[in-house]
Amino acid sequence: MMPNAALLHHNETQFRKSIVELAPGLWTAVGFAASTQHVIEGETSLTVVDTSESTGAAGNVLAEIRKLTDKPVGRIIYTHSHRDHISGAAVFAEGRDIPVIANARFKSDLVGQDADEIAPHQALNRRTAAQFGIGLSPEERVSLGCGPGDRPMEGLGAGFLPPTLFVGEDREVDLDGVRARLIMAPGETEDHMAVWLKDAGVLIPGDNWYHAFPNLYAIRGTPYRDFAAWADSLALLEGLGAAVLAPGHTMPVFGRDKVSEVLTTTRQAIRHVMRHTADGMNAGLSLDDIAATLQLPDDIADKPWLGEYYGKAGWSARAFATGTLGWYDGNPTHLGTLSSAQRAAHVAELAGGPGALMAAARTTDDLQWRLELCDHLIALGEPAEALKAEALENLAEYEINATARNTYLWHARRLRNGEAAR
Repeated sequence: MMPNAALLHHNETQFRKSIVELAPGLWTAVGFAASTQHVIEGETSLTVVDTSESTGAAGNVLAEIRKLTDKPVGRIIYTHSHRDHISGAAVFAEGRDIPVIANARFKSDLVGQDADEIAPHQALNRRTAAQFGIGLSPEERVSLGCGPGDRPMEGLGAGFLPPTLFVGEDREVDLDGVRARLIMAPGETEDHMAVWLKDAGVLIPGDNWYHAFPNLYAIRGTPYRDFAAWADSLALLEGLGAAVLAPGHTMPVFGRDKVSEVLTTTRQAIRHVMRHTADGMNAGLSLDDIAATLQLPDDIADKPWLGEYYGKAGWSARAFATGTLGWYDGNPTHLGTLSSAQRAAHVAELAGGPGALMAAARTTDDLQWRLELCDHLIALGEPAEALKAEALENLAEYEINATARNTYLWHARRLRNGEAAR
């Protein structure tokens, strides 16, 4: 099975394993993990910004940094609390007690994640495994959309160190002789904190920008990500006039004009999703129709950094609608409920019985429709698992979005192994 060529190109160009010099004494590690790690050289020590998702990846990055400098890591900064940015800290600390700096709103799922007994932890874990293709082969999991599919998994989540210093507002800090400003910039998470090195012209924005359509909604399941705050943070960061942008995923961007362009157009894309969705809701359109008709404006649609390798515009529209007004879409039909089995029985009756439904599922060229028909058949107890798995595998072959591809293949494998259809 050949993956989408554009997805392969994105993976090969944006996650090429390398230590990239941003400016003298400033480096970014790309391709060693799902996220990037940034190193700032001070007079006698180093500052590490974000620490990867695993101790294995962190160890590999530290070994490369040791080829450039033997100065010890004196402090760690977390741009935000997602586990792929905080799980290698212990490796960089090398057993020493060093400051770990984070936003005052820092809230990680590595801390107390099972404290609430009434929470869908199993669903979250299952959907996370699907999104990131956990258990798929390297040939199947060619990319994460935000990082390379083939990466160290040893010590996943094992190297987290809790923050020791919380920052609640923008602050100037001295990183051992290097002047920096920590900027509160909510976006992908509300605890995002950008690191601005004005003297070098280098901006580390965390996950508020990367070379892909922004992940305004993660299909593993997340609370609502404030679209307006994210767009406003991009405007704030663009106004700094950075010459180098070192994102939390993907390769750095060099040149003031290019940095300005990528931040501005990404903000425009987010605002367009908001406007299109709001206009559709105001017009009484269904969420399906809103998502299906969403296209970026012509002047930004072809920007390579807005390719849907990680986030997806249609998913974003659904997230904005439900995040602002909740699950009810204004259609009173949806105030009532049919179970999956009841709905399937009605559809089968219209089609002329389960046999006719199966025939339609086997002959349609519309793979999405085939999936939906398979779901009806499975709800009726008909053996459509293999047919659904085949449709998922075929969809994966064309899918440019890495998380969708991984999810299709992950569920196809479960179906072929006789596991649950959902």
